[in-house]
Amino acid sequence: MKKWLAMLLAGSMVLSMGTVAFAEEETESGEPTDVTTVGPDDGTHFELWSFVDLHNTFYANMVEEWNAQNPDRQIQITFSTYPFQDMHNKLMMALQAGEGAPDICDIEIGQFPNFSGENSPLYDLGEALAPYEADLVQSRLDVYSKADGTRIGVPTHVGATVMYWNAEIFEEYGLDYKSVKTWDDYTALGEQLKEASNGEVYLTSVDTGGTDWLWLSMAEYGEDYTGGPEGPVNVMLDSVKNMLTMQQQWLNDGIAMVSTDGHTDTDGCRATILDGKIASFPKAMWYMSRFKDYMPEEEGKWDITICPVWEEGQKYSVGIGGTGTVVTNECEDPALAAEWLAWAKCSPEGEAHIWNDLGFDVCNTALWSDEEFAYSEDNVYNTFFRVKPYELLNQMAEDDAIGTVYTTANSPVLNDYLCTTTLNEIFIDGMDVETALQECQDYLDMELMM
Repeated sequence: MKKWLAMLLAGSMVLSMGTVAFAEEETESGEPTDVTTVGPDDGTHFELWSFVDLHNTFYANMVEEWNAQNPDRQIQITFSTYPFQDMHNKLMMALQAGEGAPDICDIEIGQFPNFSGENSPLYDLGEALAPYEADLVQSRLDVYSKADGTRIGVPTHVGATVMYWNAEIFEEYGLDYKSVKTWDDYTALGEQLKEASNGEVYLTSVDTGGTDWLWLSMAEYGEDYTGGPEGPVNVMLDSVKNMLTMQQQWLNDGIAMVSTDGHTDTDGCRATILDGKIASFPKAMWYMSRFKDYMPEEEGKWDITICPVWEEGQKYSVGIGGTGTVVTNECEDPALAAEWLAWAKCSPEGEAHIWNDLGFDVCNTALWSDEEFAYSEDNVYNTFFRVKPYELLNQMAEDDAIGTVYTTANSPVLNDYLCTTTLNEIFIDGMDVETALQECQDYLDMELMM
């Protein structure tokens, strides 16, 4: 237990069927921004924390559906929504103190390693997940597991990385993006677009404040700079060097620009997309919701395909982002909490809400080929883009194409240095890639040994 507490302290430095009652709270440090209770007063009561209002809305729906299907096993849950960092810090301190933690809690993937050590205070979800596990994307289960494979978190989505293309732009200039198979093909297309548009449209943008491109490249090579659950950090990988070298050359050749405000998921970069300045980029499928919510005028203009690879036959996707939901050791009825949680997020009923309401690519692969579930035009994402997203997911399943890159206890330090120093040195200052990565490795070796 002492080992886990030490890690916990280090992590805190890094960063209708029932009654529905609402109570708005003042937004103060450590206080919830919203509290909602759903379910009958005589049901088994649980506390659930999240940092996303929409997640708690989803869970509330699943409480009502559970109670409708289980009249003899009624539950009531009080949902509290906290600011992101406040919630994770509050959870850490409560688990350390041994009191005050919720029964169930969302944990963002980047924070998850702070809670998944050898003596993790989280309940084993293996039995609850067993009815669904054979159909779930294993790489998503793995990232919410302990080093020995014990399942301690239920995933929310796959976050499968795909390539987004402004098909209108390529059609305007008579260019064929659909024939792109490799990164060499992609680079050649960039040269063609530069010439056709007189340099007014870039093929893509490269990130100084995000590592999505690196994750994709590592998944294609089968590498991982985190070293996985127990290995040492190593950024001196071919997958990392080759991607950064290629991107730096794109900038030098004028076929790419630096992402506005650092990465694609910012207001500034979305404005760049709306202005038609960049024609493509890789991003997880959850980015579809950004189009719907922030760029609705782009409906019908964009296509989605699988990503280019270094060599044909490699994996061509990786799961990025996510939230693992856990049951803590303070829960008085952890078996019931775990059963409800696994059902809420992995069953056909729950996955339907995750896809239709949240717009996330679901982890239950048995549903990917279900016509009513996956291809209904009542779902906005099946009409917004020029392809139905589950067509790509089924191709990924057939090809076993989704690779794994881990988030570990070392990830916060690693990501912080890459996004504040290394990527800026390479893409803004023009530093040699090998030199910048060696500087990064030297820093990490020193910092992570302390």
